[in-house]
Amino acid sequence: MGLTHLVEAIGLRKAYPLPAETVEAIRGVDLSLAPGEFAALVGASGAGKTTLLNLLGCLDRPTAGAVRILGTEVQDLAERDLTAIRGRRIGFVFQESCLVPTLTAVENVGLPLAFGAPPEDGLSPQAALELVDLAGKARRYPDELSGGERQRVAIARAIVRRPALLLADEPTGNLDFENGRKIFRLFRDLAAASRLAVLVATHNLELAAMADRVIRLRDGRLVPAGEGS
Repeated sequence: MGLTHLVEAIGLRKAYPLPAETVEAIRGVDLSLAPGEFAALVGASGAGKTTLLNLLGCLDRPTAGAVRILGTEVQDLAERDLTAIRGRRIGFVFQESCLVPTLTAVENVGLPLAFGAPPEDGLSPQAALELVDLAGKARRYPDELSGGERQRVAIARAIVRRPALLLADEPTGNLDFENGRKIFRLFRDLAAASRLAVLVATHNLELAAMADRVIRLRDGRLVPAGEGS
């Protein structure tokens, strides 16, 4: 029987001690994402969206609480094991596409395969580009692509190892609304077709409404459904 949840946060807290005070960025968050679910994470600047993504993506460790990835608690694992989980199980997309300008689209997509053994069920770089509708532009360099196309290449790079979880932090922040819609539609299609759990942080409530579920964060806490943002 498959797992009900691909990622879970249980009583998650993250505090940053400063000279004058301790800043609590995440305050007791309980959250889970199921296979094939596309969720949008919304909230004002400073609400804790990026911190929560970093905790779920094993880029940071919580002050308290637990994170489970595919049923395994990860918060106390050695750094080497966290690196392995990030490489095999989690894909990341950021506001900037962060493509290498001297590499073609297909070469950029293939970069994650150069680090560690390719997974048995991984995609070829060309197949990943096909999933984001850029098969015909595999040999183009980043400066020959539009902003939306560059972000699609970044998404292909994030899924080439077939992760279980895809995390995106303001991936449409540099795009116009129509290109933003195309990116969100792509996330929705990828979640459904590949059984990915997709969590996207965004300021755009209209785009967020395209997700299966909207998760609202305010001052480091989840906002109960019906309370608004």
